[in-house]
Amino acid sequence: MEGAEAREQGHALAPRRDPVQKRSRERMQRILDAARALIAAEGSDALRMGHVAEKAGISIGSLYQYFPEKAAIIRALAEGYHADSRSCIEEALADVSDLDGLGRAFSELVDIYYGIFLAEPVMRDIWSGMQADKALAAVELAASRANGELLTSLLLRLRPEGDPEALKATAFLVWQLGEATMRLAVSVGRGEGDAIVEAYKRMAVRELVG
Repeated sequence: MEGAEAREQGHALAPRRDPVQKRSRERMQRILDAARALIAAEGSDALRMGHVAEKAGISIGSLYQYFPEKAAIIRALAEGYHADSRSCIEEALADVSDLDGLGRAFSELVDIYYGIFLAEPVMRDIWSGMQADKALAAVELAASRANGELLTSLLLRLRPEGDPEALKATAFLVWQLGEATMRLAVSVGRGEGDAIVEAYKRMAVRELVG
């Protein structure tokens, strides 16, 4: 999704109020915590704005001041997970100095990410439904591009002889396939899921290290 359509979708799902004051930030966090608890218990399909307001201890009117609809809450949760993932990626890649180190760091990062998926039912629920929602799919795509740019910068330094555009495409594809791999791995039995993740790591590392 690009251009005006992407901006329109993003605006529609954005919170109505950008909290500046501490009290407002705390209230928004209570809303997100309440939504997370309800999704963990019942799934995102069953999430209702009235239930979120009740769980957060605020009026429905106050809730709508922060989030215009349920999709905006889901997006805020997804963006929070993406932000946490980006921090994890930055930390994992920060000390990589050669291609062997990249292979090890990437494999460890995938294992960490897989563990998060297994441990976070809310994250699994949100990710499983993202592809059916154009605006949420655009959020994931944007995150994959941003993570791909981090990896591209590292690849350009470690593989200076490589074609920049090819490395950029590889980095982007690796991250996007990683998201798909996680969704697939947690949708099947644990043994099969583990094997799928290991197969992805082998393929991805081969592409990255050349």
